[in-house]
Parts: sequence; structure tokens; C-alpha cells
Amino acid sequence: MRSFEHGYYLETPLSHELLMAVRAIGEFRGRQKLYSEQSPEVLATLKRVAMIQSVESSNRIEGVTVAPGRIDGLVAKKSKPRDRSEQEVAGYRDVLAAIHVNHERMRLSTRLILDWHRTLYRYTKERGGQWKSKDNAILEVRPDGLQVVRFRPVAALSTPQFMDRLIKTFNQEMADERADPLLLIPTLVLDFECVHPFMDGNGRIGRLLGLLLLYRAGYEVGRYIGLERIVEDSKETYYEALHRSSQGWHEGSHDLRPWWNYFLGMLTAAYKEFESRVGTITSGRGAKREMVQSAIQRLPDRFRVSELQLACPGVSYPTLKRALSDLKGQGRIRCLGKGRDAEWERIES
Repeated sequence: MRSFEHGYYLETPLSHELLMAVRAIGEFRGRQKLYSEQSPEVLATLKRVAMIQSVESSNRIEGVTVAPGRIDGLVAKKSKPRDRSEQEVAGYRDVLAAIHVNHERMRLSTRLILDWHRTLYRYTKERGGQWKSKDNAILEVRPDGLQVVRFRPVAALSTPQFMDRLIKTFNQEMADERADPLLLIPTLVLDFECVHPFMDGNGRIGRLLGLLLLYRAGYEVGRYIGLERIVEDSKETYYEALHRSSQGWHEGSHDLRPWWNYFLGMLTAAYKEFESRVGTITSGRGAKREMVQSAIQRLPDRFRVSELQLACPGVSYPTLKRALSDLKGQGRIRCLGKGRDAEWERIES
């Protein structure tokens, strides 16, 4: 709420770099429909992979992990959660799926956020859907194990009032159209994280909020590229940007630009990856093999099949083998051993 009070965010000076990022993302958005009309089969494959990556990465950022080979079945609802981590993953999957299907009918409200939190923990014994009952803090664990407070969020007693005001103010700013949604959306996410309204699950709910609002504003790249996976890949920068922009937040003297720059950079990276993948995949037939080849280019020069599997959730082992065989035959990679655990090496041309 602090960022929106008295038009605070409107007083933040914008760099040419930031303005260019807003413009570039707008151009990316304009090309989305073209791709959806030209390559529907390819996009269907990308959607399945992005869904798995988003669920896995957003939970893994918070230390919630599942055993290898379990994530596909959980996301597809073919496997029942068998422990606390898998229960949280299943809850996140349900919220994310609802956003994908119903985002046009979802109006941002405190009730919606509470419902999401309740769903996030629906398979656990924990009761979700309630604002925090006691004060919390955002901690940093140093290499020596010492915990230090990085930020003190809004007090528990003030949280309902802050959340109500934040959502109402954001909705009004969006309606007034005084600023681009690409600046308003990350501003809301930052304020949400500074309020930190729940005892647990704030990071995941915050990322889901960003995704919903991007969809409602027409930026739907998150359907095809897991934004949460990009956040996980840049986790240190993500946390540092949030930290820098939260300093002075309570006093209304914070700098929104570090977080704005990170958020728009993350979105730009997603769109570039999306266009790269759609541009290199020429048909639905063989799309997964093309995705494997693209993943290999992002892995280190030497990699194992297990690492490739993690980079290509939803792609079967036989498909991975065929893709590796194709690339080997083209002289683009070579196998350095035998068996499933053998190392592979990319050959630079």
C-alpha cells in the first residue's frame, strides 16, 4: 500500500532502459496472437511443460521439494500426494490451474487471495486462508548459520486493514490508467511481500498474484514459459531486488526501481525464450525433440541425462534418447561413457 499512497510510485524517475523494456514487452505481447494462430500444437506442448516447471520451481524456491519422477504425476493429477511437500505442491497446482482457466473472471480482492491461500494448504493438516495471527519477519541465514532480520513486515493486527487498502488502491490505479500495468503489477507484488500477510506461503501467493495480473493485462507468456522457473534460476537477484526496494518502505521512502528492473527483466527473458522456442519448433510433430535440443543448449558443456530430464519435465526418457541420438548423428554432441549415468558433451561448431 505504501507505494500507492499519495501517488508515491508516480514520483519515481524512469530510466531510458526501463522505458525501453516496457516498450519491448509491449511489442512481444503484440506478437503472441500470431504465434498462437500459427503453431497451436507447439503451444500445447509448451503449456504442459510450463505448468510443470512453474509448480516445481515456485515451491522449490521456498524449500518445498518432491522426489525425482513425482512432479509429472502430481501436476497431471495422476498421483496422490503422499507427504507434506507433495500436498503443498498439489495445492499450488490447483491455484495455478484455476488462474490458467479462469483469469478473465477473477477480480483481484482480499477474498480471492485468502481463497488461494486456503487452496494452497487444502491437502495438508494446516488451516490456510487466514491472515497471520502473530508478527513475522523475513530472515536471512548467513553461512555461519546465524539468522538476521532482513525486513520486518506489517504487524499482524494491522494486516487486514493494510491488505484491504492495498487491493482497493491498486484496483483504482488500474482503472485510472495513470501508469502502465507493467509498472503497477510489480508494485503490487512488492507491497504484498512487504505486508507479508501470511505466516507461510507469501512468496508463492505473491508470484501467483503477478501471474494473474499479467494475464489480465494481456501478457500471457507465463502460459508457455514458466516464469517461476526463471525466478528460480535468478533466485539471488530476485531476493536482492526485493530487499533493496523494501528498504524504507514503512516510511514511504523506498526505491521501486530495483524491483521494477528485475520484474521487467524476468518478463523480457521469458518472452525471448518463448519466441526462440516457437521460432525453432516448426511443427507439433517432433516438438518435444526440439525442446530437448533447446534445453541442451542451455545446459553446461557437459551434462548427464538426469540433468536433461530435469530441464525437460514432461518429456519421456525414450524421447530424450532419440533426441540425443539425432544430435550425436549430426556431430553436435558426443557420449563420454556408457549407461544412463554417462556424461554427454556438447561440441561447439
